[in-house]
Amino acid sequence: MKNGFKLMLILSFSFLLILSPANAGRTTEYNPSLPKVVILTTGGTVSMKYNPASGGAVSAVSGKDLIAAVPGLDKIANIETVDFCNIYSSQMTPDIWRNLSAKVQEILERSDVQGVIVTHGTDTMAEGAFFLETTLQSEKPVVFVGAMRTGSDLSPDGPANIYNAVLQVCSPQAKVWGVTVTMNQFINRARHVRKDETTNVQTFNSGEHGYLGYIVEGQVIPFNNVLIKKKLPLPDYFPDVPLITTYAGDDGKFIRYAVDRGVKGLLIEGVGAGNVNKNVFRAIKYALSKKVPVVVASRVRHGGLYPLYGDEGGGSSLINMGAYLAGDLSPCKARLLLMIALAQLDMTSEKLKIIFTP
Repeated sequence: MKNGFKLMLILSFSFLLILSPANAGRTTEYNPSLPKVVILTTGGTVSMKYNPASGGAVSAVSGKDLIAAVPGLDKIANIETVDFCNIYSSQMTPDIWRNLSAKVQEILERSDVQGVIVTHGTDTMAEGAFFLETTLQSEKPVVFVGAMRTGSDLSPDGPANIYNAVLQVCSPQAKVWGVTVTMNQFINRARHVRKDETTNVQTFNSGEHGYLGYIVEGQVIPFNNVLIKKKLPLPDYFPDVPLITTYAGDDGKFIRYAVDRGVKGLLIEGVGAGNVNKNVFRAIKYALSKKVPVVVASRVRHGGLYPLYGDEGGGSSLINMGAYLAGDLSPCKARLLLMIALAQLDMTSEKLKIIFTP
């Protein structure tokens, strides 16, 4: 009887060890001298392989599978994986990013965690990283990585990107960078990074703002530490904020239609340094008269937005009328920021002005 009781205790203790958070998702042999890095997977090309039946790449591997394809990680960190979701990033939504941000914040609050790596599809990675930069309260490093080539391709880039991301999280340099997108050895800050290539491994860059750093031969080399971070609490919901692109001859009907349908804000993709034509200007004036906040971004990749022109539709006239310019943010990121801002209970026009001032 005593021996049977002892056996039950041993089995129960072993079962608890298996279920304990310290062991859940662990993929490398624990080394107390190394930091702990959590790799959270959301899907994307990095987790795909070619499927003959579908004639294309499909989701095929878990977080543990990804880590198994990256030799040497156990020499630089204790790795823990969390399979958050497994979808194409073209299917990402602000609600998914909100849940992702909450999960990453929960992980970062653990004292044993150095930082988090998020594997993510590249199509909307820049926006996802910016969402987390805006809503995360922890200052620990978070690195978004992915791949442009699947695991079935001749030379997959995912393993090297994951390895470099772990190096970055463990580097002292990463402590001041917050959320980054790190691909093909280049480190981009979440605010400025954009995907500029559809098929090449050198797909992300930060334009004239420059890279934060570069990773080579196991070293993180910093280039730039100038950071602008606008932090807002994680919202409970997202107001309806469409992104409307203007074009030559635009009469503003889509703006008026959106306003009449009850949208809570508008992101207008204009031209140049923040300009629209006269008809669009008048449609924006209509939106503002209905108490709908309007932010104007630009289709132009570089240079930012400035109130240069005072005629109808110029940036200066838009600001004087009560609209906001998106500064150095892309239209998609400016829309996300406006959605997060409008979800705050205490948001005012003056606070919006500060939020959209670089």
